[in-house]
Amino acid sequence: MPVHVMTTPTGKRITVLIPTKNEAATIGAIVTGVRAHCDEVLVVDANSTDGTARAAEEAGARVIYDDGRGKGAGLRLGLGDAAGDIVVCMDADGSHEIADIPKLVGPVARGEADMVVGCRMTGGSDELHGDLGKFARFMGSMIITLVINYRWGVRLTDVQNGFRAVRREIVPSLALASNDFTIEEEMVMKCLRKGRRVANVATHEYARRVGRSRIVLRKVWFGFGWVVIKNVLGLAPMPRTEASA
Repeated sequence: MPVHVMTTPTGKRITVLIPTKNEAATIGAIVTGVRAHCDEVLVVDANSTDGTARAAEEAGARVIYDDGRGKGAGLRLGLGDAAGDIVVCMDADGSHEIADIPKLVGPVARGEADMVVGCRMTGGSDELHGDLGKFARFMGSMIITLVINYRWGVRLTDVQNGFRAVRREIVPSLALASNDFTIEEEMVMKCLRKGRRVANVATHEYARRVGRSRIVLRKVWFGFGWVVIKNVLGLAPMPRTEASA
């Protein structure tokens, strides 16, 4: 059930998009919390078996279902279905600061950026520090960011954080294809390839409230690197014509 509130001075409607899979312990509180910052809460559920979809609906979200291929597939489905002019993507594990949503939305609503990514490097992260595995994730993220900055002449500080706001009308022109966690870096690189403006704002990342991260570095490192290579070299397909924006 959408909450009809005016959330930006420019009158832009906002959708908060949350992909989920077995996050019943946290999704209800997150949906309840974000409703004050948006006109629509859209949950894309990967056929959870723990009652996640029911909990989301009871808290006031609209729920649709993806095909279970991964986070990227869920986000792509949600971005195509969202009703808002600006879509805020966030995780269902409680790692993102709900109060930071206006910080992400503001530059997009004012026409200063086409996408704004929350920066954990300036806002702090409880997920990228503390053990060898987290250190490896941190270093990998920094290397990918460095490559992207040099390739497109920008000065971004975080390209992989799932907490971000994007102008919905530009999404079709990006031809997003990732089914997994590489969707975040793909969105940034394809925005830059299209000449779109990408910015960072500081946001804090908390440790997930329940369970462990689903990112297993030894299983995903090649995929992250390959998506970067394809886009840096211009091998990833893009639409021939630009969507109106």
